[in-house]
Amino acid sequence: MKICFVCQGNIIRSPLAENLFRHLAEEQGVSDQYQLDSAGTSAYHVGEAPDRRMREVAAKRGFVYSGQARQFRRDDLSAFDLIIAMDQSNRKILESMAADEDQLKKIRMMREFDPQGDQSLDVPDPYYGGLKGFEKTFQIVMRSSAGLLEALENGLDPA
Repeated sequence: MKICFVCQGNIIRSPLAENLFRHLAEEQGVSDQYQLDSAGTSAYHVGEAPDRRMREVAAKRGFVYSGQARQFRRDDLSAFDLIIAMDQSNRKILESMAADEDQLKKIRMMREFDPQGDQSLDVPDPYYGGLKGFEKTFQIVMRSSAGLLEALENGLDPA
């Protein structure tokens, strides 16, 4: 299954989700079942590494990751089986790019899989805040990644 995680700039939430999901799948011995990527709906940070602050928060938990930001492309809607948006704003952008109902069905929200999710389903973007916000976002993405993997392993149909 091919999954793409999407946020605005592809430097905080979506690369974190990509790498946490990969880590969890490896721990469970199912990583060969998933091809993972992440992207941003904007081109603000194309080519940049993940945000230093989020990497610091992750490193405190022994989790090290890297990557390079890229912008989501219309053809990604065909290339991936499941597209996971980090917030409603990015979901709307992705939906506006969809060519048909089949592509729309592939778009899901990350917090749909968070056992502690709230009504908004948004993973907060901590970019303009302090480390406390990065800690909160890390916890949400960790729970949601585990929930997504569990759902997929229990037969969730992405479309």
